[in-house]
Amino acid sequence: MHESDQPDTGAPARPPRRPLAGIMTAVRSHPKTWMAAGAAVAFLLLASGSVALGATVGAPAAAAGPASPTATATRTATPTPTPTVDPGRPVPANQGAATRVRTCSVAGLAADGRLGTLEAQVVNAKTGQVLFDRNGGKPAPTASVLKTLTSAAALATLGPDYRVSTTVVAGSTPGQVVIVGGGDVTLSRLPDGQASFYTGAPKIQDLANQVKQAMGGQPITSIVVDTSLFGAPVWQPSWDEREERVVEGSTSYMTSLMVDGDRDDPTAVESPRSTDPVSRAVQYFQQYLGTNVGVSQGAAPAGARQLGVVQSQPVTTLIDQAMRVSDNTIMEELARLVAIKNGAGNTFDALNAGVLAGLKGYGIDTSGIHIADGSGLSNDNAVPPSYLTQLFIKVMNRQNGLGVVYDGLPVAGKSGTLGPGYNRFTGASSAARGAVFAKTGWIDHGYTLSGIVNAADGTPLTFAVFALGNVGDNAKQAIDTLVTGFYKCGDNLTNG
Repeated sequence: MHESDQPDTGAPARPPRRPLAGIMTAVRSHPKTWMAAGAAVAFLLLASGSVALGATVGAPAAAAGPASPTATATRTATPTPTPTVDPGRPVPANQGAATRVRTCSVAGLAADGRLGTLEAQVVNAKTGQVLFDRNGGKPAPTASVLKTLTSAAALATLGPDYRVSTTVVAGSTPGQVVIVGGGDVTLSRLPDGQASFYTGAPKIQDLANQVKQAMGGQPITSIVVDTSLFGAPVWQPSWDEREERVVEGSTSYMTSLMVDGDRDDPTAVESPRSTDPVSRAVQYFQQYLGTNVGVSQGAAPAGARQLGVVQSQPVTTLIDQAMRVSDNTIMEELARLVAIKNGAGNTFDALNAGVLAGLKGYGIDTSGIHIADGSGLSNDNAVPPSYLTQLFIKVMNRQNGLGVVYDGLPVAGKSGTLGPGYNRFTGASSAARGAVFAKTGWIDHGYTLSGIVNAADGTPLTFAVFALGNVGDNAKQAIDTLVTGFYKCGDNLTNG
């Protein structure tokens, strides 16, 4: 019977019984038995407390704190129990660092049908963290964005101060002169005092005057033309010749001797090109020499006396101009010279090995990259967006002389092929004007943009966007809208 069940007898109330007093009496009566029981209770409390603490924090059970203070103290020290872990519950060795939750999404913009098959990547240029990725590791045609790779290879291989020479040497017979094409596409036919499209271009008139002076009044009897530096074919087979050479007037046949990029109009950004750049150059050379003697193809004699030489602007200037207006012919020249310098050969087929060798020193994995030309015109080029985001970090930081590439990048709403007149970053996308420094690109089956964004929150981002497949001219506006989204999100950009 429990105490609460006792009947009321009317006798004076007895003091309530104290359970602790009874326990202590029992302890005094059987001390050895109670000491053993206390040790067992302490062991159980210590073990269960260790397991519970380890599961809560995510740290190993061995790192748990001391047992609960409610454990019964004894006069005799007891062995420290060995913590146990439930084998069915894995416990990490170290607690993972907290991951920032980003909340600014551009998923809706990236789903715009005008972008066709989208390949894109965005990287925080300070931390190297990938913030946004859509097929970013997949190699694909880049269009003119490839000019960034050609520029980097030229800086590494030729050097920033390298100048391209056009020379004239004495021939193998008296009065014979040999003009040797060194690959300079900027050599101009315009007379002194008239500026061609290429800033600071050397003049073929100056070359002719040097030859006349070196000949000392000796009559010129014949002219030999040495264009052996560049090998055939002169046109990349995958290019659309009518579109690029005639209609757009953006690209010439690749010969080692030409004037004004072989433009019909030597002062225009784009102008139809001829089918014989060498003959056009020789025509003006003859005119300035004041002779109409016979012309033949041949090779310069080994060790021949130099009669004259003119040089292009340095590689840095050539890159700057070509990047700003997306000049295909300069970039084809540089790619060919890189391949020759790296011992890969002097044809289009040599460009892949030559340019990749030039890029090796930047330390970025080139796996999957294929270089079919230097300008990006070919659909056979293949570069993943992830390579470009890494390269543009180096461009932004001006590593290895790449600052010249940064300086030549078109600026949204301000300059180059992103400037006024190109209908880029207009309307709502004008929010990013002045903050996007990027190379544009367009081929029949793709529109591209890659470069650097100074985001609204101050975060520098590098990015590459390829809109590929069945896309139209309005893909440019969809790209601008997406990149403006990158600008607005900054480091809060989420991949979701």
